[in-house]
Amino acid sequence: MTPAPRYVPARYTEEPAVLESNRLALYVHWPFCLSKCPYCDFNSHVREGVDHARWRRALLSEIDHFAGRLPGRQLTSVFFGGGTPSLMEPATVAAVLEHATDHWAPVQDLEVTLEANPSSSGAEPFGAYAAAGVNRLSLGVQALDDKALGFLGRRHSAAEALSAIAHARRAFDRLSIDLIYARPGQDRATWRGELERALAEGPDHISLYQLTIEPGTTFHALRRRGELAEMPEREAAELFEETRAQLAAAGLPAYEVSNHARPGAECRHNLVYWRSGDYLGVGPGAHGRLTIAGQRLALSQHRAPEVWLERVERRGHATRGESALADAERLQEFVMMGLRLRDGIARSAFRQAFAAEPEALFDAGRLQRLQSAGLLTLDDARLSATDPGLIRLDGLLAYLLG
Repeated sequence: MTPAPRYVPARYTEEPAVLESNRLALYVHWPFCLSKCPYCDFNSHVREGVDHARWRRALLSEIDHFAGRLPGRQLTSVFFGGGTPSLMEPATVAAVLEHATDHWAPVQDLEVTLEANPSSSGAEPFGAYAAAGVNRLSLGVQALDDKALGFLGRRHSAAEALSAIAHARRAFDRLSIDLIYARPGQDRATWRGELERALAEGPDHISLYQLTIEPGTTFHALRRRGELAEMPEREAAELFEETRAQLAAAGLPAYEVSNHARPGAECRHNLVYWRSGDYLGVGPGAHGRLTIAGQRLALSQHRAPEVWLERVERRGHATRGESALADAERLQEFVMMGLRLRDGIARSAFRQAFAAEPEALFDAGRLQRLQSAGLLTLDDARLSATDPGLIRLDGLLAYLLG
């Protein structure tokens, strides 16, 4: 079995040009899960059986289609998301990577991430994914408490999650784990203990998501019936602050609102999103942002797996929507994504993307009021949200862009 490629991470402080026309990140969506979690509003579906060979051919066909439109690109990262990509056959992962790197020259330290659930994981599958070319695993632990896992609809126990972490550390150089906090009834002491338990496993990256109740989910229906209440905003903010302080003290500072990493272990693929780089999405419901002929294009694929599959087999792709973003739309996306980062948005990035300084792009009064309130900073180097601003980021963005 071939060992996973050794990953040499770029420094987080390296900020590549925002819209370098020759660089490309690839996102591959696998839409299938064993069950639907009650909080999940992702494009995920439960099916009794999947024709893996057929799906493999379709993914390769869609990559072929876009390769014709994106010649000469350099591939910087590949991310297998879902759904539950650890339900994919390793042969599919290997074929996608081989196909993608045939079309686009990969960087020497190509980052290849695969999302996995502890309930669909183990030593043997992890080894097979590593042999296929995956060098970074993102493990959906979500909680290290059995009662909380039951509430979240997860199929694994805390003990199974810890076992999966141990298997993953043996197979991959880089490991990220996901946790969900601000669960109803959760207190600071309990959450602090859960974080300590997670940190003891030695991940180099942790994604921490505040539980939100999204329309169309089981939790949303429960809340409408008065059977579920979200944690009050003030208590959730206290847990946010507790989380940032605890992980920073452990050597994993926040580099984005929900993401913490040891220096050098930041997710390169997600940084492309937050820095408004080019990325291609293939698979059901995948989205992309591509710069072609000087235009910033927004693309989306058909969401329904069967519709996506039929369209790809019939015409080579399943693009449902493609449009050029207007300047106002580009600015909105650019700021909404960039201000999620701890370091915010460099002035040079504004100049490159919009040929203007940030002062010329926003209402001066709104900008000044956010700075005076201690929510936003603008200096000679960059525009960034403060820690209080990050807690209130949705409101801050609505006001700044309003």
